[in-house]
Amino acid sequence: MHHGLCEVQYIVIFGGVMSGLGKGIITSSLSHLLANSGKKVSVVKIDPYLNYDAGTMNPYQHGEVFVLEDGNESDLDLGNYERFLDQSLTGDNNITTGKVYKEVIEKERRGDYLGSTVQIIPHVTNEIKRRIRKAGLDSTEITIIEVGGTVGDIESMPFLEAIRQMRHEEGDGKVLFGLVTLVPEIGGNLEQKTKPTQHSVSTLRSLGIIPDMIFARSNNPLSPDTRKKISLFTDVQEKGIISVTNAKSIYSVPEMIYRQGILDYVAGKLQFQNLVFNDKWSMFRKNVANPAESVKIAVVGKYTELEDAYMSHSEAFSHVTGNTGIAVKTKWVHSDTLKENTDTLKDVDGILVPGGFGYRGVEGKVIAAKYARENRVPYLGICLGFQTAVIEFARNVLALHSANSSEFDRKTPDPVIDLLPEQEGVVSKGGTMRLGEKNVIVKENTLAYRIYGSKVIQERHRHRFEVNPRYIKRFEENGVVFSGCDEEGVRMEILELTDRDNFIASQYHSEFKSRPLAPSRLHKHLVESSLAFKKEQEVKVSRNL
Repeated sequence: MHHGLCEVQYIVIFGGVMSGLGKGIITSSLSHLLANSGKKVSVVKIDPYLNYDAGTMNPYQHGEVFVLEDGNESDLDLGNYERFLDQSLTGDNNITTGKVYKEVIEKERRGDYLGSTVQIIPHVTNEIKRRIRKAGLDSTEITIIEVGGTVGDIESMPFLEAIRQMRHEEGDGKVLFGLVTLVPEIGGNLEQKTKPTQHSVSTLRSLGIIPDMIFARSNNPLSPDTRKKISLFTDVQEKGIISVTNAKSIYSVPEMIYRQGILDYVAGKLQFQNLVFNDKWSMFRKNVANPAESVKIAVVGKYTELEDAYMSHSEAFSHVTGNTGIAVKTKWVHSDTLKENTDTLKDVDGILVPGGFGYRGVEGKVIAAKYARENRVPYLGICLGFQTAVIEFARNVLALHSANSSEFDRKTPDPVIDLLPEQEGVVSKGGTMRLGEKNVIVKENTLAYRIYGSKVIQERHRHRFEVNPRYIKRFEENGVVFSGCDEEGVRMEILELTDRDNFIASQYHSEFKSRPLAPSRLHKHLVESSLAFKKEQEVKVSRNL
C-alpha cells in the first residue's frame, strides 16, 4: 500500500493478561529508539471505548485528559508519545470506537454505501484501516500502533481483525506484531510463571495474529530459563523476547530495551539498513538518577488520590529535574483539607495549583493561593489555579468579599471570572471551550518576559471562563500585572504580582508542551524559585539558632 511518497511499515503493540502493564511506555520507548536512529515515526493509539474522545471522561477512570495542539482531547498515552518522540500529534493519532462508528453511520446516512447492508466486516474494519493509514504524515516511514485494552476484549475485536487484514494487504516484512504480557513471580523462590504469556499468545493466535516479539513485564529480569520457555511455547525467537522490569524513571525504559537488542531485531524483521541510535538523554537520565538538590512542592488538587490525573505535571517536574539536577518531591494535598487549616503547606518550598472542572475543591485552591501570597511561598497556578488566584486577590486585597467565578456562583455580585460577551454584545449561552494551541502575547519588562524571552508564545488551552474585563483596571492598580494576553488583548493569559518574582499563574496548560529536553518554562521557574525559597528559610533558621 502506498501512502504519500514512501511506503510505510507498521509495528503494532497489543496487551495481554491485564491492562496497566505499561504498553504506552513500551510503545513510546520503541518510537523514541527508532526516531533517534533516523527514522520518521508516527504513533497511533487505538482506544476501543465508545466515547468519541477522552474529553468527557472522569479522571478517576482514565487519568488526565491530554490536549493536543489542534484542540483534540485525547488519552494520556498521547502525552507520553509526544514527550518520547519530541513531536506534536493530532486527533488523527487517536482512534476510538466512537470516531469509527460515527463516521460509518454518517456515511450510511448519506448513502455512501449504495444501499448495501452495513457490517463490522468490511465497513467498520475498512474505516479502521483508513484511519490507521491516514495517521502517518507523507514523510512517515514507520507507524507504531498501540491497541488499548487487552487481547480478547469484545470491544477491541474489530480493531484486531482490521490489523490482521492489514498484515495480509501490506505484504511480507511490512507489519510487525508485539505483545506486552505479565510474567508474575510466585512463591518463596519467586519462580517466574510463563502460563499467562502462553494464554495471551494463544488468544492472539486464535484471532489470526502471530506475535513477532514479546515484551515481558516482571519485577526481576527474565531468567534465561524463562526466556527459553516463552520462546518454546510461543514460537517467538529468544532475541525477540524483551524483559521489561520496573524502572525508577520511565525515561530509562528506551535504554533498557535497547540494551537487549530490540533495535537490531526490529531492523532485521523490517529489513532496515544500518540503524545507529543517537542517545540524547544520557545527561538527562544522570540528573534524574542523581539530583544535586531537592525541593518539596505541594500539588493542591481534588484528584490527588490518583496521580495519573496530573500526569503531565509530574512529567514536567521530571523534565525540570533532568535539566537542572533539582529533584522535586511532590506532596499531594487534597484541596478540601485546607478549609480546616493550612498546616499541610507549612513544610513545602512551593505550591502548584493545577486545572480542574467543577466547584468541588475550588475554595481549598483559593486558600492555597492566599497562603502562597501572604507567606511569599513560590506559587504556580495553571488554568483553574490561575482563576483561583484572581478570585483570592479580589476577595482579600480588593475587598470584594463575595467575588467568585460565575461558573461556581451565578449570583455572585462580583464575577471576576466570567464568560466573555460575544463580540456583537450578545452574551453567549454556555460559552464554548477554548481548546488547543493559541498565541499568547507577552508584555516586555515582566517576569513572564524574563521566563520566556519572547513576545509571542504558543500554548495549549482547555477552558471556558475568562478574567472579567470590567475588573482588570482595579487589579492592575493594586499590584497585579496581567503580563500575557491573547492576540485581541481581550483574554488575560498570565498573572503575576508586582512585589515579587516567585508568583505566577497562566490560563493555559504549559505542562502539555513540556518535553524531556525542553521543560515547561513555568514549572522550571517554580522549581528554581522553590529552591531559592528553601535556602532563604534555611538561612533564617540558622540565624535564629
